[in-house]
Amino acid sequence: MYTIRTATLSDVGIIIEIAEKTWWPAYSPILEKEQISFMLGEIYSVEKITSQVENNTQSYLLLIEDGKPVAFAGYAPRDEAPEIYKLHKLYCLPETQGKGYGKVLINEVINKTIEAGKHTLDLNVNRYNKAKNFYEKMGFEVAYEEDIAIGLYWMNDYVMRKKL
Repeated sequence: MYTIRTATLSDVGIIIEIAEKTWWPAYSPILEKEQISFMLGEIYSVEKITSQVENNTQSYLLLIEDGKPVAFAGYAPRDEAPEIYKLHKLYCLPETQGKGYGKVLINEVINKTIEAGKHTLDLNVNRYNKAKNFYEKMGFEVAYEEDIAIGLYWMNDYVMRKKL
């Protein structure tokens, strides 16, 4: 059994822990170790996640299985296009993958997007990430390609979009 709740400042460490346990198996086949370490440090620093939660620049949902947080999603309106919401992060602990928790969290983000009166949800996925197939099954389509510099590294992504 699972529940979903909005993350608070006291959950920052849990979000970081899930990200660290998920990123290595997810990205090791497609990114160098140095890039994974660097990006985890940039995107999932205590300061960055704390600021996002505190200032409400990103909302986080935690999925709790049998009392233990096992997955999370981070979303917000796009800065440059507030009419479009963006799923910034979606990670499930490796041992829970295949249980449908990613689908559950995306559907919850879709509900939050519609509750906010918005009708488009975007996400970025690495062009070589097998998660692209999952997003396509969830009804997302590639809208365009985007290359984003993070330090010395590049994120080579598809921007995928779903009309709600």
